[in-house]
Amino acid sequence: MQTLLVTGGAGFIGGNFVLQAVAAGHRVVNLDKLTYAGNPDTLASLRDNTAHIFVQGDIGDRGLVAKLLAEHRPDAIINFAAESHVDRSIDGPATFIETNVVGTLALLECARDYWRGLEGQTADAFRFLHVSTDEVYGSLGDQGMFTETTPYAPNSPYSASKASSDHLVRAFHHTYGLPVLTTNCSNNYGPYQFPEKLIPLVIQKALAGEALPVYGDGRNVRDWLFVEDHCQAIARVLDAGRVGETYNVGGNAERENLTVVKTICALLDARQPLPSDKPRESLITFVKDRPGHDRRYAIDASKLSRELGWSPRESFDSGMARTVDWYLDHQPWVQRVLDGSYRMERLGGHD
Repeated sequence: MQTLLVTGGAGFIGGNFVLQAVAAGHRVVNLDKLTYAGNPDTLASLRDNTAHIFVQGDIGDRGLVAKLLAEHRPDAIINFAAESHVDRSIDGPATFIETNVVGTLALLECARDYWRGLEGQTADAFRFLHVSTDEVYGSLGDQGMFTETTPYAPNSPYSASKASSDHLVRAFHHTYGLPVLTTNCSNNYGPYQFPEKLIPLVIQKALAGEALPVYGDGRNVRDWLFVEDHCQAIARVLDAGRVGETYNVGGNAERENLTVVKTICALLDARQPLPSDKPRESLITFVKDRPGHDRRYAIDASKLSRELGWSPRESFDSGMARTVDWYLDHQPWVQRVLDGSYRMERLGGHD
């Protein structure tokens, strides 16, 4: 049994990872600031589990992080903590710099100092795993895929802040020797995703029979990765990844945004038709495109497959069916999220 310090473990991907890690027999110290997208409800099944220790706090709070490291002596730190929504970064970029850059720097400094105090095999085995995004690579044309050596070219305040944090992690390895690992993933979807992102947003609006907003012409392409597959990839990298390396994680599931929305409509029509029997696809409404909207992302995850034997278990169709079924079965979870400050409004519409 390992002890893991997980930051951002009440968020979407972090929460799914914590649930998997505890189920796998690990002890998890979960540090989360509980901003708007952090949701303790995601961790409700762990409420009485002594293997899960939840601490509300900020990765930028060096005193708190140092205290947790000294008290719990983790074998690894997995950093999910980040502001992650492109539209919100357009409306308010400063928060993204504060959390994703300044906060990551503080966490790295605490990790370095803690690691320097370890000895022997404990020091050799320690890892700092930084979870990042394919958006740091910018936008692709019709051909090609992002690899681990693709030059960084971020196009939004969000992706620029994540690129900065990636560079800091790399620098702490090369400058101080900190044993780091970095993963860059494609677009995640699945259970417990905050309903500002495309898939859960469309599910909720389609259930309500509301207009389904699609940016621009809907032809923007993303590689979709089921969140549980992503978490298994992170666990595999943590277990066997080469120190200092980056691993891209993708779902082998490129789809245009319009295709994603139409898929959701068809799944919901089959499971819960509208009272009017009107096909939900008729609710699709094209809206003004997001500023700086990257046209296409595609991940080449062959390094992860070749070196560590990982590949996604879910196809796009099976993962989408599981996701729609999960949201249908967990409407109380969704409604409690929506009782907060977020009301599924569109963000980032400023020029």
